[in-house]
Amino acid sequence: MNILQSIFTDYYEHIIYELHPRPAVIENVNKMIHCGDPSYGGAMYGCPHCGNLKFVPFRCKSRFCPSCGNKYNQLRSFHMSCKLVSCAHRHCVFTIPAELRVYFLEDRTLLDCLFHSVRDVVLRMFSKMNKTENFTPGLICILHTFGRDLKWNPHIHALISEGGAGNITPWRPVKHFDYSFPRNAFRKVLLERLTSRIGPTFRKVKNEMYTKHADGFYVRAKPNLCTPDITIKYISRYLGRPVIATSRIDTYDGKNVTFHYTRHEDNKTVTETIPALNFIQKLIVHIPEKQCFLHSIQDWRQSILLSFGYDPLCCSECGTSMLVLEVYHKKTALFERYRKVMKYE
Repeated sequence: MNILQSIFTDYYEHIIYELHPRPAVIENVNKMIHCGDPSYGGAMYGCPHCGNLKFVPFRCKSRFCPSCGNKYNQLRSFHMSCKLVSCAHRHCVFTIPAELRVYFLEDRTLLDCLFHSVRDVVLRMFSKMNKTENFTPGLICILHTFGRDLKWNPHIHALISEGGAGNITPWRPVKHFDYSFPRNAFRKVLLERLTSRIGPTFRKVKNEMYTKHADGFYVRAKPNLCTPDITIKYISRYLGRPVIATSRIDTYDGKNVTFHYTRHEDNKTVTETIPALNFIQKLIVHIPEKQCFLHSIQDWRQSILLSFGYDPLCCSECGTSMLVLEVYHKKTALFERYRKVMKYE
């Protein structure tokens, strides 16, 4: 049991009866707590050469889990890197003002507006370079709802190819990005989308945003020399990573949790000690709704190989690839199995 599992196990009843979490939170917390628990089932493997046996417990496959989240990250990064255009990319960050964050917290379906807004801005930025060519770049968008301090801060990390394919020209390199355009365009497009989704009550907030943020919303789009190799590292770092790695949790004494992070503004390491229940609140707010932007992890053997650098089914005695002998499942009532298959709530 890792330190995160210990914290959530100790405070499980507090989570249920004091925090009253969303169903998606309860489901992911239950999965994470019992991840790797042999009583919840697993597979027995045997070596055909020397007869060595190995029991591999089932994993939760939740992105909230530090272990499974890391495997998800590596696997998705690998698949995404295979689709990259072989050219330099620019890492851009599209952020929103603090005043707007509460709207995305209260209605998580609005998070989709961030993706659409960034896509529209980037396509427009390349299109206006030459309207006849209508250049189309390569674009990968990654949503993060958390900052380094774990606070609710939805923003988009975008990897944009420094070039685009045109209607006539197969490929045109682009080294200069107009910094002012993404800021103003992102502000305009996002506010228009939020107004159409939220309704007339949002118009007052919209006008205030134009007044308070006359230069647009902050978009980091400076050159960062992203060669194809560095781009893949960016994807691995940002795509689907867990909210917090266990390596960032320094101590847990049963009441308080001490964790650290590197502050973005000055790159200084900041250490915080907060009550365990407050720490849990900071984490579970970032658990997405079910079937929201997530894909199940496939090929766990390859995932572990990519994540940790070893083959889990390689016999520790002779190195032969082990075979499945038997699969064990947690004993549950027949009705529970039926309800799960039929997706009844």
